[in-house]
Amino acid sequence: MTMATFHKKHFRSSSNVTISAVFFDLDNTLIETRKGDNQTCRKLAEELTQEYGIPEDVSVKITTTYLKLFRKCPDNVTHTLDVWRITLWSKALGEKYSYLAKKVYERWLYLRYYYLMLASDVVSMLRQMRLKYLLGLITNGPSNAQWEKIRKLSLEQYFDIILVSGDLAWEKPEREIFRKACRFLNVKPDKCIMVGDKLETDILGGVKAGLGATIWIPISDKSSLLRDDPQPDFTISHITDLLSILNRGPDAPELEDSSSNASDGS
Repeated sequence: MTMATFHKKHFRSSSNVTISAVFFDLDNTLIETRKGDNQTCRKLAEELTQEYGIPEDVSVKITTTYLKLFRKCPDNVTHTLDVWRITLWSKALGEKYSYLAKKVYERWLYLRYYYLMLASDVVSMLRQMRLKYLLGLITNGPSNAQWEKIRKLSLEQYFDIILVSGDLAWEKPEREIFRKACRFLNVKPDKCIMVGDKLETDILGGVKAGLGATIWIPISDKSSLLRDDPQPDFTISHITDLLSILNRGPDAPELEDSSSNASDGS
């Protein structure tokens, strides 16, 4: 069942309202990074116990420690990605098990991209959208780490432009990163929409750049709007719900306005 909430203004894809381009955020929008990384570490903890005889509670502590270290600093400019991550695994494994760091890292890397792979319905959506719209990927993050995701997940085939903040002088929510995408695609900002999970970067940035609309996909710990939050035009529960908005005809009924519930900060 599609869940979509209308917030501010009437928006539709029709003959007299032309949307030319759709911009996507990467992490926790196009791919479920947080969920995938958690799944990877749970599976890896099981394997550490099964294959190396590491006690179950110790295995969980090792993978939890790694994930905290990794999220705090996913890249280090003085090391390659491989060397940096092996260093983090060595710390997480501790003196007793640090000899396993390289093997564990290689297994983590395999599992990570297994769990981060695009779902078939998302692939289908992107292919459908490409027939009608220009598509852009705009992501904040270190260049090497973000481009690894893009390439290992074969995302380049779906997009007309990919911008990684680590390669540029700006990052979301700065207006210029959105405007750069618009200029490259030769489209006006008001003919573009931004889809993302973060109010403070994706939604605020889209508003500041003067995009035609912003669409928010909240993650579980931030599922409702506060009065002072950047206000998206739509809230959807899953990325594929985007099609229900873009495919709405000019005579479609308005979606429910639930902004009156936006004060709930839970």
